[in-house]
Parts: sequence; structure tokens; C-alpha cells
Amino acid sequence: MALAVMSKNEFDSLEDERLSLACMEPTFSQIRAKDMAVKAKVISELSEGQRALCMFKAFYGHAKNSEMEYYGWITHLLQNPDMWAGVMNGISFFGDKEMSRLLEETKEVLETRNRRLGLEWKDAVITDLDRDKELNAGVKQLYRRFQQISPASLKTIAVHIRANADEFVRFEE
Repeated sequence: MALAVMSKNEFDSLEDERLSLACMEPTFSQIRAKDMAVKAKVISELSEGQRALCMFKAFYGHAKNSEMEYYGWITHLLQNPDMWAGVMNGISFFGDKEMSRLLEETKEVLETRNRRLGLEWKDAVITDLDRDKELNAGVKQLYRRFQQISPASLKTIAVHIRANADEFVRFEE
């Protein structure tokens, strides 16, 4: 189990999003640009809370910057059911019902579109948003809600980390 190393003062002073990222950096440095087998092994060695944080942060970090990235990452996760389950389990671990509802709603919207057009998850590309005005409008609305909900998600996660610091951090003397 890879723990972040920092001073107690640094830990106490980090804002919510930065705290969760700092706690995952040791893990991310082990899995960044590695194949899925390495990622799966490293993630399997994490505690339940670390795994929940890792899966949320991997999704959030990739999806937070734009509607296209949100769409791209949701469809990527849905192509990989184990990854989707990992993210959803992570969100559930933190008791984040709003984010869970939003992601399930996003999945439902995209599944409905795929069924209507006879598409599979592997057919999704981020330029779909340029070609499909209805999809673009729907994803824009979902992404806007994602941006509104995310600060509360990050706060909930930070509260958990602060209450269970020994699961995420080793304090320097």
C-alpha cells in the first residue's frame, strides 16, 4: 500500500482537490503509462479507500476539463466494464449519491443513443459531439451538472481522507 509522504502541516493546509491528488500521486507514479496488467496489480494492492480514491481521481482527472473529455472518459469506462465498476464502486464507497446518479444518468443517455443508432461503446469518438447536435446538447447539460456536483464530491472525499489519514499518508517528522 503506497502512502503519500508529507508533513502534517502540509496535509492540513491542502485544499480538497489537491489533497486527494497528493494522496494518489505515489500510486499514479507507479501506473502512469503502464499496461493494464501493471495497473491492475498496483490497484489490487491498495486498501479499499485508496482504491476508491484512485478510481475516482483517474476518472475525475480525465473528465473534468471539457465536455469532450467527459464524454470521452465516460464512453471509455463503459467500454471497460471493470473500470466502470471500479469508478462506481469508488463513488459508492464515499457515499456520493449525487455523483453516482449523474454517472448512471449519463450512461442511460448514451446507451439510449447507441441503441437508437445501432452503435456500440467502441464506436464512440469525441468528435461525435461535433456531428450530433442532440448528443452535444445532452452532454453539455450533463457536464455542467458534473461541474456543479464535483466540489461536493471532492469535499466528501477530503473529509474521509482527513478522518482516515493513516490509510493515505505517512507524516514526516
